[in-house]
Amino acid sequence: MNKKVNTLLFIAGATLFNIIVTVLSFFILLIACQKFIMRFLPDGVQAWTFALTFMAAIALSFVVYRLVLGLLFRKIDMEKYFHSIISGNYRHR
Repeated sequence: MNKKVNTLLFIAGATLFNIIVTVLSFFILLIACQKFIMRFLPDGVQAWTFALTFMAAIALSFVVYRLVLGLLFRKIDMEKYFHSIISGNYRHR
């Protein structure tokens, strides 16, 4: 496979990984919230816990995604296997 196909597969796989981590963290946080927190809250506040759980799941998936990609970037030479998405004129200073 060439670099462009590797890049496309990497982006598709990373997106799928991020979606799976978000869904799993949402369900884990929702179950934990239901089991440990919801029984102590009044009825009016319980509706907000769903939204807060969703936002926490997104934040948690972002952290996990960044950690996994950081580990992957350290182990793999990205320039060797993947095509540059950003144009060649841009370089970190």
